[in-house]
Amino acid sequence: MPLTDHGRGRKQQFHERLGILHHRQLHRKLKERFPAAFNTRWTRRHWLHASLFVTLGALLATIVPGFSAQLQPTAQANATLPLQLPPLTLHAPARDAGVFWDIVQVESGQTLGEVFESMGVPAATMHRILDNPANQDALARLRPGAELGFALDEEGALRGFRFDRNPTQRVELDLRGETIHEKVLERATTTRLAVTSAEIDHSLYAAGRKAGLSPAAIAVMTDEIFKYDIDFKDVQPGDRFSAVVEETWREGERIGTGKILAATFTTDKKTYTGFRFDRNGKAEYFTAEGRPLKKSFIRMPIPYARLSSSFGSRRHPVLGTMRMHKGVDYAAGTGTPIMAAGDARVQFVGQQRGYGNVVILDHGRGHTTLYAHMSRFGKLKKGQQVAQGSVIGYVGSTGLATGPHLHYEFRVNGVHRNPLSVTMPPPEPLKGADLAAFKAATAPTLARMESMEQMMFAHVDSGKAKKR
Repeated sequence: MPLTDHGRGRKQQFHERLGILHHRQLHRKLKERFPAAFNTRWTRRHWLHASLFVTLGALLATIVPGFSAQLQPTAQANATLPLQLPPLTLHAPARDAGVFWDIVQVESGQTLGEVFESMGVPAATMHRILDNPANQDALARLRPGAELGFALDEEGALRGFRFDRNPTQRVELDLRGETIHEKVLERATTTRLAVTSAEIDHSLYAAGRKAGLSPAAIAVMTDEIFKYDIDFKDVQPGDRFSAVVEETWREGERIGTGKILAATFTTDKKTYTGFRFDRNGKAEYFTAEGRPLKKSFIRMPIPYARLSSSFGSRRHPVLGTMRMHKGVDYAAGTGTPIMAAGDARVQFVGQQRGYGNVVILDHGRGHTTLYAHMSRFGKLKKGQQVAQGSVIGYVGSTGLATGPHLHYEFRVNGVHRNPLSVTMPPPEPLKGADLAAFKAATAPTLARMESMEQMMFAHVDSGKAKKR
């Protein structure tokens, strides 16, 4: 029989009373189970939390099948309900909880002050960080793309700051309190060997960068490995190079390239090869046969300078008399760096009559070189060892000179020789155990480079053949 409105009211009252009774029974059971909780006066927040938990339980009982059965008491003794009461006291979160780092990448041309300003951090806080010289040195060398981390609290105050001191160390600064606390995190890196090859389209530099080489690695190829055999001003499109290079990786990201262990360069249909090998604790580059690529001497102490006076008899430009010119002159602007022609010991540094400021280097085996008319010296002293290519002074016009230039002499056992035509002594090749170790180390490296070149250039060569 359908219920009337009045019948519905009676039934509703019945359910309300049943609910109150059930609530009282539940309250009594909870009080017996958790007496300590009921001895404490609950606040409105506690009751709100309890109601929330009960409501969540009811929702789960409705939504999740079988969940309501788990809430029912069983026939076992001391049955309990899986209902957790809220804590009676509230605790503030720990100070280190919830620290979130905002990571900012330094843009090109952006200063450290501008980065801090963009994060709303006052300059005084930045200067507080820079008071530590170690931090100042690292942050002064920031490059575009460098990452800085800022940990700000709810009010925008800087709680923490982090940066990379070097590729393997990350520094985290805790700025809470009067003293800054520093934590240095070691970032593990790995070294891998990579083989790269490229063909020059427009410039060697562009091809090298496209192949993944750093500017420093490109400079090693041009200024160290092949500088004695290849004039890089004459490099043409179609020339090729390959290199075996060390790469540094951190957390799955390549962060830089290191030593070039081997390289080949093909130009004008001729291939030059260089391999890195340590001899007597010093790294050098050798041909595949073990001959050093580095020559004992470089012909010109000033690269690309203009020859203004040759070796031989001439009229002196100042005295006006005929006399032997015992060297060659290179015209260059005042202050142009002058390089040591070879590895040597400083025999003399000072002034000599018409030569003005002079440096004389002893290269051993009876070979010496003289550099005159310098405007000033490099950081030299008598007896000091200098490496080939190191700056020993700067072009000037001291002594008897009509303008800034370098007067350069080459002597063998005290006899002056023409620096432009004298036969230079060859460097010592690898021998014995060194040669055997070199051959064993370079054989697999050469094979890897040849394999890479075959893969890279096979289709290029076939395409050129078809066009013919």
